[in-house]
Amino acid sequence: MIDANEIIETNQMVASENLDVRTITMGISLLDCMTPDLDQLCENIYNKITESAKDLVAVGDEIALEIGIPVINKRISVTPIAIVGSSACKKPEDFVKIAETLEKAAQKVGVNFLGGYSALVQKGMSTADRLLIESIPEALAKTEHICSSIALGSTKTGIDMDAVKLMGEIVVKTAKATEDRDSIGCAKLVVFCNPTDDNPFMAGAFHGVTEGDRVINVGVSGPGVVRHALSQIRGENFEVLCETIKKTAFKITRVGQLVAKEASKRLNVPFGIVDLSLAPTPAVGDSIADIICEMGMEYCGAPGTTAALAILNDQVKKGGIMASSYVGGLSGAFIPVTEDSSMAKAAEIGALTLEKLEAMTCVCSVGLDMIAIPGDTSASTISGIIADEMAIGMINQKTTAVRVIPVIGKKAGDEIELGGLLGNAKIMPVNPYDCSAFVNRGGRIPAPVHSFKN
Repeated sequence: MIDANEIIETNQMVASENLDVRTITMGISLLDCMTPDLDQLCENIYNKITESAKDLVAVGDEIALEIGIPVINKRISVTPIAIVGSSACKKPEDFVKIAETLEKAAQKVGVNFLGGYSALVQKGMSTADRLLIESIPEALAKTEHICSSIALGSTKTGIDMDAVKLMGEIVVKTAKATEDRDSIGCAKLVVFCNPTDDNPFMAGAFHGVTEGDRVINVGVSGPGVVRHALSQIRGENFEVLCETIKKTAFKITRVGQLVAKEASKRLNVPFGIVDLSLAPTPAVGDSIADIICEMGMEYCGAPGTTAALAILNDQVKKGGIMASSYVGGLSGAFIPVTEDSSMAKAAEIGALTLEKLEAMTCVCSVGLDMIAIPGDTSASTISGIIADEMAIGMINQKTTAVRVIPVIGKKAGDEIELGGLLGNAKIMPVNPYDCSAFVNRGGRIPAPVHSFKN
């Protein structure tokens, strides 16, 4: 049983170290909404979401006020829409209609984002999967709150390279569809290897088909808290370093557990998991890169950065599982470039390159995240970047992802401003050499030998 007194010591963390509950995310199953009639399906979806989440925002605000812990976002994740619309949608425009329904529902209940405009194509695409994927550029251009994620591979199934090729093209089309807004549609689109069913963070959240009808998942974040703790032990050995991170992660997770349980009780929705992911924001002092520097790097990206990130990710997980029996989602450290002011600075001066970021994804919780690249980057190059990241996830039995933003009309070194939590950064250069002959081979990359564990 968690006592509210346990979080008294977090007052300083909230006041000056940017501790917050990043999101309370309600997962909602839409499987019972399914019908071959598109209009009826949209009505069912709207009614299910607005009834289930009508009190979500108010409850999140109440808990934040009473406990004194900021709850930054209130979000919804739904069953992958490619599944929900499989019998009703005959063309991409039908899926766009569902996206507009989801947008209407999100606006009605007042959430920040709604995730689950998704397809799971790790081993192949159904007709509905392909139609949804083809609808993404228009769907994300016509909505503000809808996030899309596509699963392209897993350790058990390998990588669907036909889908990888298609998603490179879709990323470019989405960039062009939102060209007037610095290609912001791509900030709401992510591809995954080994996705989790209970991730509360956007843009990758969806409500897995193994989940119940409704669930509350909470994401807690406190990179500023970890950085402050490490600033007190400068020069100490690795044992002290690891113990400090682990103990700090324990305290942060206890806060998340308290908020999650309280939200579950007030909303009368089962509690799912606490995701302890150190997710940065553009705010000064709320940076993963600053933690890396506090561990001994001049800039994030210097030699030793990957080792430092491995330590951080591992100790965060160890501290989290001591604090809660239901730690889930991604839980670790995110490295989104535009959303982390110090990481954006490291990229600007050349300390952090796309290749170094790829190496770091081998040991972090997600992958190449929120990276602005030149607008003339080819679809095949983007597919190659995706394939590399999917391979890292597949071979290492971990979640990896790609969320890149080819900003139409801009080149390496130019700046973009996406605003809010999405942040800003300079556009990073991309390796100019061609990989189209590889991407165009078609078919699947088979699962690795160590996937056979039955």
